[in-house]
Amino acid sequence: MGRMQRTTTTCPYCGAGCALSLEVEEGRIVSVSPGPEPSVNQGALCSKGRFGFDFVHHRDRLKTPLIRKDGKLVPASWDEALDLVASRLGSIVSEHGPQAVGGFSSARCTNEENYLFQKFFRAGLGSNNVDHCARL
Repeated sequence: MGRMQRTTTTCPYCGAGCALSLEVEEGRIVSVSPGPEPSVNQGALCSKGRFGFDFVHHRDRLKTPLIRKDGKLVPASWDEALDLVASRLGSIVSEHGPQAVGGFSSARCTNEENYLFQKFFRAGLGSNNVDHCARL
């Protein structure tokens, strides 16, 4: 068995910003506990924060961007994927107007990230078509 390492981080499940301590052995998370005080979670964790870390090492987790070429998803660099998204969003807005695009954000993002996301769609693209997964 390898040596256990403790890493302090922020919970990925909502925008509250709870502190976590990850117990990592041989590059894999083996347990999670509340992070050091003081933190917004005051030494407590919800069940998602405490037990919901299996997605990190799941075999189906995407580790690189995928883009569609000739009808198939193929790995791409981040630059290539982001350039494609920017180009397509720009062309859709140019051809069909800003109401032809919309954005769907995540409750796993911070409030600041969600603010920037909606600002990009509203001010940058001119679309008010913004929603998030927390309502589902």
